Amino acid sequence: MEVQAKQIEGVALGRDALAQHLAAGVRHFVQCDFDEAELSRLDLQDCVFERCTFNESVLYASKLARSMWQRCRAMAADFESADLVDAQFSGCDLNNSKWRRTKLASASFRSCKLTGAQFEEVAHLGASFEECLLVGADLRGFSFRKAELRRLDFSDADLSGCDFRDAVFHECSLREAVLKQARFEGADLRGADLGGLKLTEVRAFKGAVISYSQAAAILAEMGLVVA
Repeated sequence: MEVQAKQIEGVALGRDALAQHLAAGVRHFVQCDFDEAELSRLDLQDCVFERCTFNESVLYASKLARSMWQRCRAMAADFESADLVDAQFSGCDLNNSKWRRTKLASASFRSCKLTGAQFEEVAHLGASFEECLLVGADLRGFSFRKAELRRLDFSDADLSGCDFRDAVFHECSLREAVLKQARFEGADLRGADLGGLKLTEVRAFKGAVISYSQAAAILAEMGLVVA
């Protein structure tokens, strides 16, 4: 089948159909359905996906460098070992997605839902998040050093071993997050919700800047009365 269009819109595509379009030079997909598709190891570099669905699809070791994702839904999608260098995600629903061992250098996530997402052993130099829900996400070992963090909800997230040194928090939440061995030296936490801290986790904030009201709230949660 010969494909002439450079943009595909409003169709359901499995692996074979997608590969055929790619071979014909198509790199722009609008409102396409890739749900539950097996798309491992495909070369999807420079592709643009607008309002597409990838729910529970598998993109293991796929090449997605410089790809753009706009208002897509990819709940429980598996990106393990994929190359996503310079990829851009905007307004996407990526809840419970898997990113183990992905290459996320210079990738960006803007206004995305990443509740329950798993970022294990990722290469993430220069990766950025803004206005994202990361509730319950696994971000162990992630570095946010010197980052400007804006409207990120890390509630209940596993931030063990994360590096927040010299980071500045703006309207963020660390409520009930796991902070084992996380580092916050020089961080400005005045724009963060620190509720639900455990005594052992307070030590992680050594060298960080917090407000008087935050200090009072932390002490109150520990049963101390600030007079």
